[in-house]
Amino acid sequence: MASSILRGPKLATKLLILMSLALIVIPWFSYQYLQEMEDFLVDSQANAQLLTAEGISTLLNGRSDLFDDLPISPESYEQLFAHPLENPIRIDGEDNDWENVLDYQIGFGGFDPQDSSSTIPNQFYLVLGEHNDQIFALLHVNDDSLVFRDRNILRLDLSDHIRIEFTGEDGKTKRYVITMTDPGVTTAYPMSDWRYAIGAAENRIQGFVTPKETGYSVEFRIPLELIGSNKTPTFGLVVVDVDDAQTRVIESETATLPSDGKEAFGLVLLKSPEVLRIVEGLGYSGANIQVIDRQGRIRVDEGGSQIKPNTEQSDTDANWFSVISFLMDSIYNTTDDNLSTIDALDSQVIREALAGTPNFHRRYSGAEGEVIIAAHPIVAEDEIIGTVVLKQNTDRILKLRRDGLTRIINFSVLSILIFVALILVFSVHLARRIRKLGGEATDAIDVYGRLQTNKLLAETGSGDEIGDLARSFSGMLTRLHQHTQFLENMPRTLRHEINNPLNTLSTSLQNLENEPSESNRLKYLSSAKRAVMRIGTIVQNLADAASLEDALEAEEFEVIDLKVLVQSYMNNCRVTHPDRSFEYKGAQHSVLSKVSDSRIEQLLDKLTDNAVDFSSTGSLISIGLTTDDRTLTLFVTNEGAAIPTDKLDTIFDSMVSIRETDTRLHFGMGLYVVRVIAEHHGGSVSAANLLNGRGVTIRVTLPLFTLDNNEEPTE
Repeated sequence: MASSILRGPKLATKLLILMSLALIVIPWFSYQYLQEMEDFLVDSQANAQLLTAEGISTLLNGRSDLFDDLPISPESYEQLFAHPLENPIRIDGEDNDWENVLDYQIGFGGFDPQDSSSTIPNQFYLVLGEHNDQIFALLHVNDDSLVFRDRNILRLDLSDHIRIEFTGEDGKTKRYVITMTDPGVTTAYPMSDWRYAIGAAENRIQGFVTPKETGYSVEFRIPLELIGSNKTPTFGLVVVDVDDAQTRVIESETATLPSDGKEAFGLVLLKSPEVLRIVEGLGYSGANIQVIDRQGRIRVDEGGSQIKPNTEQSDTDANWFSVISFLMDSIYNTTDDNLSTIDALDSQVIREALAGTPNFHRRYSGAEGEVIIAAHPIVAEDEIIGTVVLKQNTDRILKLRRDGLTRIINFSVLSILIFVALILVFSVHLARRIRKLGGEATDAIDVYGRLQTNKLLAETGSGDEIGDLARSFSGMLTRLHQHTQFLENMPRTLRHEINNPLNTLSTSLQNLENEPSESNRLKYLSSAKRAVMRIGTIVQNLADAASLEDALEAEEFEVIDLKVLVQSYMNNCRVTHPDRSFEYKGAQHSVLSKVSDSRIEQLLDKLTDNAVDFSSTGSLISIGLTTDDRTLTLFVTNEGAAIPTDKLDTIFDSMVSIRETDTRLHFGMGLYVVRVIAEHHGGSVSAANLLNGRGVTIRVTLPLFTLDNNEEPTE
């Protein structure tokens, strides 16, 4: 029972796997290149930001007057900032012209905003702006019962109202109350104890109230000169709620509370106008610029408090990139979105800058994306008075990487599809060629082991490895066919060659038995002996031919001069074949080759015997040598009958003869021996008819030896 054969992957599968592995390397190296380029571009942007921060700080160096201390320290209070407005606000109680800064509104009076269980809304929401030395305020107050002021009551604290408190230039506390008698324009009065006005209404504080479903909205404006400081003015706000129009009892007072519980209002800080104008005059866009004093207080916050990544892209690109992001999610989420870490990193950058060390860092958050923070100190009289902080995201760089990665993925996917298709086509074609070659090689031998052909046709004309394999198979079949023919011709040849001496032997023995004459008996006995010797010679020739290749393996080669050997051999031929003329042609110089001299003489014997057999008495036989750069050619030419064209390629095969008579003992082994000896010496043989058709030339090509090997030739 035949053993089972383990079958591995097919050729197409192997090619597909190998090429796929090779193609995967392309996007990987491309991504590594993109990473290197991204790092380079990010470092370039970081250095550019640091240079920009240095340029801004250079404009502020020595300007300590821009960083004067606040009238009171704001460190213990809730700090609010009045944001610069591009246009003045229309005082109408609506928020439609607060679009640019409305996101900065802050709530007061509710529960802890970090307490997710709190369901009570804040008492009011506040947003502030500044334009042309005017402070604008918008309050959204949550109030289920709006109580207006009664014009007949002098006290101003018996209705819903807003209190304003600040410290003037003279160091004294200033108080104002904004009251509302009905929807529309409000009135502001200077106060002492929050109950009675101490003077006429302050017309410079203009306001407007609008009732809402959940309460009311108030807009008002205050000139900076009224607050008393045009550099770093601060003030506090309190919203007072009265719900019962009959009792007019104050239900609650909600203020911009201080963080330490002091009995003072929380502070609203204005950004330093002078510093802001300097920063705005630079025209630097696309980044958030902050100017921070040495106490860590923000004096300018230009460009918004948040930097949002640009995610604009077409729907097709977005959908395709979402697929890429899903497959390569780790590429785009290499940093944790940790807000505490972000705050700590920002503080670290600011601290290092305030310590006198310009620096920059990179950080990542889900809201802002990847952001570069650069800070440079501001110096006045060898003292650090503040720092410039510049924040900008790497959206443009990330977009370049995203676009580049998308192109790489697109190219890689397309390339893989094309290569897979080409590999499949190539592998199918290759497998078909191999199957065709294998089928023809299998059909060359029948079920009984007999050769059906002496050569292959499939793929023998191809120039690749399969063509080499096909030609190798075809040559093997040719040699097997020759050997098979040798075996098939052997019985007929032996019968043909042995029958004659056997007949002679049989006849001689019969005559010897019946012949009474002694002289005739001796004649018949001699004839029988000759027949026996002929049979012995036949057997010996067959044995020599069979063992020739084994005998050649034991031969030792030496460098000899073939010209001397050929001329010496021709002298012997003139003696052994006096009925033929011999002449030497060709090279007159030494012709060296590394050979076995006895085998070369054996080769010459076969060629000479062949030339004598096919030439007429008295004809000329030429033996000569020619050389080129690497080879020599030994040739023997005789006059006589030409070789049939269809036999030129087969006369060197074993037991092939073209003799028309059987006058001499032969097996067609002579030229076969010549071929075996030549090939063993690394050469080849060929036969050709003379141009006049009256003779044949046999050529033996052998390697030429040069004296570069420092060996002396043997005479």
